[in-house]
Amino acid sequence: ARTIVKAVRPDRDHLEIRFPRVTGYRIELPEERLSARFNSDSTLVLSPELVGPTITRNSGIIGQEADITLEHLDTMRKSALLYNLTEQLLITKWRDPGEEPRFGLFPQLKRITRQWLDDYLICEGDTYPGLLMYKELADMACERITVAISASFEGEKPVKAIIDAYNPEGSTAHVLFSTSKPFYVTDARKCHIDKVVYDSDWEAEFCRVVESHDRVISYVKNHSLGFEVPYRYGSTQRIYIPDFILKVDVDADEPLNLIVEIKGYRGEDAKDKKNTMDAYWIPGVNNTKKYGRWAFAEFTDVFSLEENLTDLIDAKITAIIGRYQ
Repeated sequence: ARTIVKAVRPDRDHLEIRFPRVTGYRIELPEERLSARFNSDSTLVLSPELVGPTITRNSGIIGQEADITLEHLDTMRKSALLYNLTEQLLITKWRDPGEEPRFGLFPQLKRITRQWLDDYLICEGDTYPGLLMYKELADMACERITVAISASFEGEKPVKAIIDAYNPEGSTAHVLFSTSKPFYVTDARKCHIDKVVYDSDWEAEFCRVVESHDRVISYVKNHSLGFEVPYRYGSTQRIYIPDFILKVDVDADEPLNLIVEIKGYRGEDAKDKKNTMDAYWIPGVNNTKKYGRWAFAEFTDVFSLEENLTDLIDAKITAIIGRYQ
C-alpha cells in the first residue's frame, strides 16, 4: 500500500521552510595578492579506485606539450607537472567568461599550487603525482585549490549565489508525493510535512531528537522538496541533495536555517560537497541578503555511537546554535 506524504495546510503553514534555488556561483576575481586557506578537506587522495576509472575512460591529458606520453607520467619532473597544473588552474578557474586568462596571476597561482602538491596530494597504492596530467584528476585538484583561495578572501570579495530567475524559491508548502517506504509521523508542532520517509533507523531517531530540541522551530527532510546544490566533481557538474533543513532559534532577529548532512563513509565526493557548501553556497546565499541566514553542518559521528545517539545529536545542535548566537 502507498501512503500520501504532504504539507499540512493551512494548519501547519507557520512551520513552512523556504529555500533559494541556486543554479551556480559567481566569484569576483581579485586583482591583488592571492593566498590560500587549506584545510583537511583540501587533500586529494589518489587511490587505485579513483584513478582506475579515469584512465579507462581516457579523460584526456592537460598541457599543450606534444611529447607528454602516458608511459612517462610516472617519471615526469615535478617542475613540469607544476607548470601544467598551474596553467590548467589559470585557464579553467581564473578567467572571467569571454575574457583572456589573467597570466599576471601565474606566479602566485604557481606558488599556491606548489604548496598544495607538497602538502595536500596523497598518493596511495601504485599511484603517483604525474597522474594529475589526466584532465579529470587535474580538474579535481584545481577545484580543491580554488576553494582554498576563495576561502582566503572571504569577506572582501563576496561569492554570489546565482539564483534561478524563473523559480527563485522552493518551499515545504509544495510537498506532495506517495511512498511505499517506512515513514515516521511528525510532530504537528515541528514539521510542515505530515510524515518523514526514512531510509534507516537513525534517520527516524534524528527526527525524534530534533523534534524534542527546544531550539528547533521546524525541520524538514529533503525528500521531494527540490532542494538541490550544484557542485563540481572533477570535470563534471553534479547535483548534491542534502539530508535535512532545520530552522533554529539563535536569539537573533531571525532564525538560522541549518542544512544538515548525515554522513557515514566520507569519500572524495563528500569533500567536494562540503567544500561547495562552505566556500560557495552558504556565503553566496548569505551575501544576497534575501533568504535569511544559512549554515551547514556535517554529522559524521552518528554511526559510531548508537547508544547515546540522542545526546550526541542534541549536543551537536546546541553547539552549532552557540556558534551563531
